[in-house]
Amino acid sequence: MKNWILSILISVVTLSGIAKEGMWIPSLIKNLVESDMKEMGMKLTAEDIYSFNKSSLKDAVVHFGGGCTAEMISDQGLMLTNHHCGYSQIQSHSSVENDYLTNGFWAKNKSQELKNPGLTATFIVKIEDVTSQVLEGVEGNMEETDRQKKIEENIKAIGEAAIEGTGYKFIIRPFYFGNEYYMFLTETFSDVRLVGAPPSSIGKFGFDTDNWIWPRHTGDFSIFRIYADKDNKPAEVSDDNVPYKPKYSFPINVSGVKKGDFTMIYGFPGATDEYLTSYAVEYLINKQNPNRIKMRDISLEIIGDAMSSSDKIRIQYAAKQSRISNAWKKWKGQNKGLVRNDVISRKKELEARFNANANMSVLKYGITYTSLLEKMEDAYYRVEPYQFTWDMFVEVWYFGPEILRYAQGFDRLNPEKMKEEDLEKTKNALKNSAKGYFKNYDVETDKKLFVALLKQYFSVIDSKFKGDVYDNFELKYKGDYQAYADELFAKSNFTSLDKVNAFLDKYKGAKSFKAVQKDPAYQLATGLIDNYQTNIKPNLVSINNELELLQRTYMKGLMDILPKDRKYYPDANSTLRVSFGKVEGYDAADAVVYDHFTTVDGILSKMDNSTIEFAVPDKLVDLIRNKDFGSYADADGKMHVCFIASNHTTGGNSGSPALNGGGQLIGLNFDRTWESTMSDVMFDPEICRNIMVDIRYVLFIVDKFAGAKHLVDEMKLVKE
Repeated sequence: MKNWILSILISVVTLSGIAKEGMWIPSLIKNLVESDMKEMGMKLTAEDIYSFNKSSLKDAVVHFGGGCTAEMISDQGLMLTNHHCGYSQIQSHSSVENDYLTNGFWAKNKSQELKNPGLTATFIVKIEDVTSQVLEGVEGNMEETDRQKKIEENIKAIGEAAIEGTGYKFIIRPFYFGNEYYMFLTETFSDVRLVGAPPSSIGKFGFDTDNWIWPRHTGDFSIFRIYADKDNKPAEVSDDNVPYKPKYSFPINVSGVKKGDFTMIYGFPGATDEYLTSYAVEYLINKQNPNRIKMRDISLEIIGDAMSSSDKIRIQYAAKQSRISNAWKKWKGQNKGLVRNDVISRKKELEARFNANANMSVLKYGITYTSLLEKMEDAYYRVEPYQFTWDMFVEVWYFGPEILRYAQGFDRLNPEKMKEEDLEKTKNALKNSAKGYFKNYDVETDKKLFVALLKQYFSVIDSKFKGDVYDNFELKYKGDYQAYADELFAKSNFTSLDKVNAFLDKYKGAKSFKAVQKDPAYQLATGLIDNYQTNIKPNLVSINNELELLQRTYMKGLMDILPKDRKYYPDANSTLRVSFGKVEGYDAADAVVYDHFTTVDGILSKMDNSTIEFAVPDKLVDLIRNKDFGSYADADGKMHVCFIASNHTTGGNSGSPALNGGGQLIGLNFDRTWESTMSDVMFDPEICRNIMVDIRYVLFIVDKFAGAKHLVDEMKLVKE
């Protein structure tokens, strides 16, 4: 379901002076911002950054697992990304006996590298504007559903024709809210192995306290390797595979950065909403974010207590806790920044300017923009109660008690959806997935989440959206969520591996599905889904369809009405982009001025071995105190850790290469400052900063701390 807060894809940058914001499509850089980039210090050409006909920087940029970015750093398939991007893989290989989260992991040779079934690494082969083909046969007076159906038919035909006989895959995405479409041909590798990761006391140093914060001292990196078949083509995980030979890998510059240096971020930013209307921003600030934060306050307190109670639960819930807390803290900073910078008023100023010029739109552009914003305001007002209920449902369903989604997954056994001859195959698949699921599951923790989050969910949504599941709960349990949880968890077949296996062993076919339907966890899960499908989704979809048309028109209107003072770039949508800026500090608040880099001195200043967040390994302490930095220290004699710059980034840019003007790797993007989290809605180059770990600190940890110089020897190090 499209979230209208996340759907509105309009962004602008002033034409006066150098462009200082934006996430640019690499294939369009030459015509749009190449001159700006060169004026700021770039020494490359647009073709060096993106080319289909020869190797270019794009061939070293990887979509890691579909959610992060990574980069190639050797001609033997070595790949660098963030520690938090590889966290799930590090956690999956960890146990109480082999606690790689706590102690780190370093393969001494390729035979020790750890396989990760399901993890992918995707390269972009080609980018192509396919707007005219996608919109062929699409009429202006079409209903949105008919329009979308025609577009989907065109996309399928265009994509299949493009990849025929190539072995590639395709992605076609809308840009400018459906005013343009671009196709990305991709090549995906599925044998990706863990090579090295520092202990969490380095890779997550500062944990939640320092997340989204500057100054920062986190060595947020992990190292993987891509494997391919003997012909260097993608292959399933196999011992027969060999290290992949990339078309391009980044040379690594060990000279360091200085204030004012050009920087470029190349990666796969997930989603931005730079030109939400003022109505949408009001909802975000006043209702959506505060309520999502409250839901996660509850989750994080429960999970935190559980993790501190045993090493087993700490390992089980490490990745889950990290996933929940990341957005939780971001939303807090986002609200702070949006309010402090009076973004609602700034949005209203733009809308007033739009309206002031809208009256002449029919004569000038053949389309009327008069009253467009009034219609949008009305649609936002009507969709809000449905949108809010959906937002809260997402928190319960995707980030709350896991038993609900897990139980609902047994709907695969529904005879209406499964052929009888597929029974054994489906049962075996459910048994296999159960092993991984229960490896990272604690029933008592899940029960506490169940009680607390269901209570919060039903307390904040409108009574008309609560549905039969709530009425039945009130009738039987009189508001006692604990009693409800105790009975449900006691009776459900989906609370332990033994119970699931026993249930599946007895499962004989269609008649046995009644046992699934009678399970209380399955009943609640399907009841919540049915309530959404019946009471929320129809109006949510209908009004969102209105908003899609209005927003697409508004996008075109901005381009028509305000063309002289705006250069429009598309919002992030998990496709390959380039952003650029320069190394610089910023004024965070009155009398609070931040420098552009940190050093290991700050690690010792923050060190507190009584808490997991700021514990520092003894070996690292010794290296720092002895100033044993090898060849990785800066010219000032200090070991730099992180630096900041004015690149426009968002989620998905985690792990992106930070490049200098010559296209050499100088750092690894991993975060933004707290003041910068508002940049998903409005980017301000005066205060918005992305945070990168200095590549020299990465090399220092790999070489001097981990003793894995054989990995550094694979890389091409350069000095200027």
